[in-house]
Amino acid sequence: MNELVTSSVQCPYCWEVIDVLLDCSVNEQAYIEDCQVCCRPINFSVSVDEYDEVSVKVSHEDEA
Repeated sequence: MNELVTSSVQCPYCWEVIDVLLDCSVNEQAYIEDCQVCCRPINFSVSVDEYDEVSVKVSHEDEA
């Protein structure tokens, strides 16, 4: 699998759909990235399963 994958997610603040670049070289990771539209911090939870399927969950800064 290509280690860098582009994915579209919806910002939990402004609801705009933005494209993000995901590093799939790590099976599970969590990080914060600012929205490209409203600049608010988005929590990202990214996981890659044994079939190389990528799962991305986004939430507000204060949500788990």
